[in-house]
Amino acid sequence: MGEVFAGRYELVDPIGRGGAGAVWRAWDQRRRRYVAAKVLQQSDAHTLLRFVREQALRIDHPHVLAPMSWAADDDKVLFTMEMVGGGSLAHLIGDYGPLPPHFVCVLLDQLLSGLAAVHAEGVVHRDIKPANLLLEATGTGRPHLRLSDFGIAMRKGEPRLTDTNFVMGTPGYFAPEQMLGEEPDFPADLFAVGLVALYLLTGRKPDAEALVELFQERGVPNAPQEVPEPLWDVIANLLHPDPYTRFRTATGARKALSAAVELLGEPPEDEERIEVFDQLGPLPPGFGPSGPEPEPRPEQRPQPPAEPGAEGVPLAPPRPNYPPTRPYTAPQPYPRPLPPPPAQGPFTGAVRAPHGRSGPSAKVAVPVLIVALLCLAVGVWALTVG
Repeated sequence: MGEVFAGRYELVDPIGRGGAGAVWRAWDQRRRRYVAAKVLQQSDAHTLLRFVREQALRIDHPHVLAPMSWAADDDKVLFTMEMVGGGSLAHLIGDYGPLPPHFVCVLLDQLLSGLAAVHAEGVVHRDIKPANLLLEATGTGRPHLRLSDFGIAMRKGEPRLTDTNFVMGTPGYFAPEQMLGEEPDFPADLFAVGLVALYLLTGRKPDAEALVELFQERGVPNAPQEVPEPLWDVIANLLHPDPYTRFRTATGARKALSAAVELLGEPPEDEERIEVFDQLGPLPPGFGPSGPEPEPRPEQRPQPPAEPGAEGVPLAPPRPNYPPTRPYTAPQPYPRPLPPPPAQGPFTGAVRAPHGRSGPSAKVAVPVLIVALLCLAVGVWALTVG
């Protein structure tokens, strides 16, 4: 498992690096979700003050990626943001090169929409560039841009943290007035939007100084080959060296862009389809979609099979010695019992044999009785006669 920061944020894996620190994918134990955590070293007072300014920025807008919460631990501080997995516009150009004009117009409209919300809070971003414009992983669907990294943003009227001769931002995306040391203002952000638009349409990083010289020598130059004329009118206004000739607000630039899109008409059927896929990659082992996977208890961990007789493993018990079984014999019919003898009748003492058949004793008893009765009759007759 990863390091737990301030008892709440478990750092999972690094997903990027900014000018002041690393960006990690982290598990928020309280909210039970993955977040992007920007970890900074408290190296000096200026860095800490910039951190305080950035984490204090709260702008709720679908095209702005502002900090959600912050924490401090020992000599480090961090603040968290929503996870945005589709990479940056710099990644997209690296994969596809120049992007189709209609696709670029969608991205510019979303960027200007988010920038209008930032300017409405009185904040000048000061570091608009492709690497700070992140994309949701929307596949081949409509892209979703998020303006991020407010590390050097400042509110109008706040004191600077650096000398007036020192320019904060990314070289190549400075407005001419920034190079002269003027106070940061909203048109400077709009100049950077124009440079981003050229980068997306041509696939090449524009030379800001050369563009300024071209404007000063010839006025508004002709449109580059890759840029449609209606769209170039908007971009050329964003890139004008004079900040007072440039669009003054992001909302005004957005309205002009909407009119240009109507002049462009429908995109051609053979226009390349751009896919914004997930750039973060899979979670490391031990982490799942619902957070860190729990450590298995000792009894749940898989164990290799042990050999019988090894230490702590009993031998298999012997088989019992059962006596041999007797051979099988088919069951025999049970003998039918004889019925009981019938009772003697009231008029005879003879005993009938079972089933109506006379037995040997019955056959002998009847003649003997007859002979005895005859002898008795003869004797009685002789006495009478005599």
